Amino acid sequence: MIEPVARTSGKNAETPILKRLGDAVRARRKELALSQEALADLAGVDRSHMGKIERGERNVTLLNIERIASALKTTPSALLGSAGY
Repeated sequence: MIEPVARTSGKNAETPILKRLGDAVRARRKELALSQEALADLAGVDRSHMGKIERGERNVTLLNIERIASALKTTPSALLGSAGY
């Protein structure tokens, strides 16, 4: 079941889907023994932005989900599936 989007104040307010996706990215990155910096480099994403993605602080574009999934040697659907979506 899809959780409703949390309506919180602030531009970078955390929502459940962003936190769960960030947790899934971090878990897969650790499975592959990649540093956050190495993953960011492979995905073509700034390292500080990758940290914010992993913490659920940034809304991720579909293009970045595709880039991150590719760098993690998985698919966007598998990555989202591991996040519970």
